[in-house]
Parts: sequence; C-alpha cells; structure tokens
Amino acid sequence: MPPRLAYLVSEDWYFVSHRLPMARAARDAGFEVHVITRVVNCGQRIEREGFVLHPIAWSRGSLHPLRTLATLRAVRALYRALKPDIVHHVALVPSLIGSTAALGLPMAKLNALAGLGFIFTSDSVKARLLRPIAVTVLRFLLNRPNTTVLVQNPDDATMVAKLGVARSRIAIIPGSGVDTDVLKPTPEPPAPVTVGFVGRLLKDKGIVTLVRAHDLLRKRGAPVRILVAGTPDPSNPASISQETLAAWRHHDGIEMLGHVSDIAGFWAKAHIAVLPSRREGLPKSLLEAAACGRPIVATDVPGCREVARQGANALLVPVNDDAALANAIAALAEDAGLRAQLGAAGRTLAESEFSSARIGAAIVALYRKLLP
Repeated sequence: MPPRLAYLVSEDWYFVSHRLPMARAARDAGFEVHVITRVVNCGQRIEREGFVLHPIAWSRGSLHPLRTLATLRAVRALYRALKPDIVHHVALVPSLIGSTAALGLPMAKLNALAGLGFIFTSDSVKARLLRPIAVTVLRFLLNRPNTTVLVQNPDDATMVAKLGVARSRIAIIPGSGVDTDVLKPTPEPPAPVTVGFVGRLLKDKGIVTLVRAHDLLRKRGAPVRILVAGTPDPSNPASISQETLAAWRHHDGIEMLGHVSDIAGFWAKAHIAVLPSRREGLPKSLLEAAACGRPIVATDVPGCREVARQGANALLVPVNDDAALANAIAALAEDAGLRAQLGAAGRTLAESEFSSARIGAAIVALYRKLLP
C-alpha cells in the first residue's frame, strides 16, 4: 500500500492556489493524496489531479463553538476512517482543529503555520484577546507526540520556538514554490509606469498604505498607475469594506481587477511589484513577480524579506509608511535601468531557491522522514 497523506485546509481555492505543487510532488513520489476541505468551485480540479476529495462544512472566520465542534467531529471521523500515515494541516486554524481531532490517533501530524494569521498580525482588540488563548492551545498541541511544525521563514521558526516547541520539531520550507517554466520574464509594458499588487484585500496586506502612497505620488505629479488583483475576504476581520472598495474604484490611476487567474498576463502589464504587508509566511505574489522578472517594493517584515532582498532584487520600506513606500516606487519608476537590474536578480533568485521542483523535493523528503 502506498503511504497515505491527507491535507486539511479550510478552502478548496486556497489548496489549489497555495499547496497544489506540494501535493503534486507527493503524488509523483508515490503518496496517496487526500484533500479534506470546504468545496466551493475547485472540487473537480482537485479530483482531476488524482487526489481523493473529502468535502466538509467549514465556516472560516467563525468562532461559534457549535460550528467549530461540528467541524472538529467531522475531521476526527474522517481521520478514523482514512487512517492516514500523515496529516498536513494547512494554516493556523486547520492546525488547531486538525491537531485536536487527531489526539490519540496513530498518525504523524504536520502543522503548517503560514504567517501565523490574523490573531498574531493584527493589533485589533479581537486579536489581542484571542492571542493568549491561541498561544496556550498551540503550546499544548504542537508539543504532542509525532507532531512537527512547518514554517516558511526563520522569523516564524523563532516565534514557534518561543511557544516552547523544541527546535527539533520545527521544519523550514520556503513556501510551495513557483513554476519557473510557466512564469517567465517578459518585456516591460508601455508607459505609464504601472505598479502591481496581488493578494487578498486585507488591511494586513498593506493595501490601504499602497492607496495612500499612490495619492502622494499623484500629488507630486508622478503619473504612476496601480493595478490591484484580488478580492476581499469577508471571513477575515481585516478585510477591506465594500464601501472603501467602491471609493477606490473612483480613484484616478487605480484599477481594481478582482480575481485574476492569468498571473503571467498580469505581471506582463506591470513594471513593479508591490506588497506592503505587515507580516507574511512567504508571499506567493512576490515569488511569481520575481519569476516574471519584476522588481519588488515590499515591507521589511518576516516573509517579505525572504523573497524581497534589499538592493538585490527589491527595495524595502518600513510598515505603514506611506511616504517611504511612495519614495521607493518613485525611485523605480524613474530608473528603468534599476528596474531591469533588480528584475533580473529576482528571476535568478526564483530559479535558484524557490522553483516548484526544488520545494517539491524538500517537502517529499520531509514527508518521508515523518512516515512511521
């Protein structure tokens, strides 16, 4: 029998967007891959990959105890029935629910904490109230037998260690990789200089700071345009409101594209990639931009600085600093030579460190290490 691997992830689209290369690598290495998730519109795509799909009800963002208990019971029932060798919990909440559901069951547990989520990144009252509870529960669950924590950057590894998790239980793999055979450098588009942002429309992603920086640039007379690819996430408390989005749509020089499936086509329309996030695990949007040969402006925070390296392929700025972000964008907008230099370095970085083949080999090696 092939080893059985089960992914637990809250949304089918997130699995397809952020974990598909890992799952493909596991499948190609001989694992039987199962996906446990809420199915909206990616179920057929998951099954076409040869994975076994198990739809469950899941209310992302809901803290209702009865709904959480129902999800936990459904996951535990699946774990008992499937008897997987390894369960891979994707993100913070699935790690909490999945690890609780797996208590007492004989399987290896891999808890992937990608960026540590809203509870650890937000300064809101809700996040501050939930944080000590999450820390206590995580400390208990992450130290259980046959449990490993997977993070995407050294800063998150340090944070997990501060929870009391032994370093021997912590693995670092930088993201899921990027297909450098599909995403390739393209010539810059015509003027005006265009800045591209890809991501969920959350305050934590820095989209508000980007709009304010754009306002500063327009006041200076800089004809910089912004393309925004992404949608709000109503289940996340940091989601941008519909009223704010409606106002942004009337901003001169800002184009709101919504969800974009053709990422290569998107970066072909942009000169510069921007992500002024508060914290990341390892930002996929910057990996894709680097593979497409685009220079980056990002915040000097965990996750971002793993991909965006100051003076090599990127310019880094402080968090929530409208003026610094505007200045960095202006510096690249005015210097085509610098854009070309940073973009070429980003492509080299994507190929040498973050290709899907390289990351796939690393995750398969980790899975094999975890097998009983």
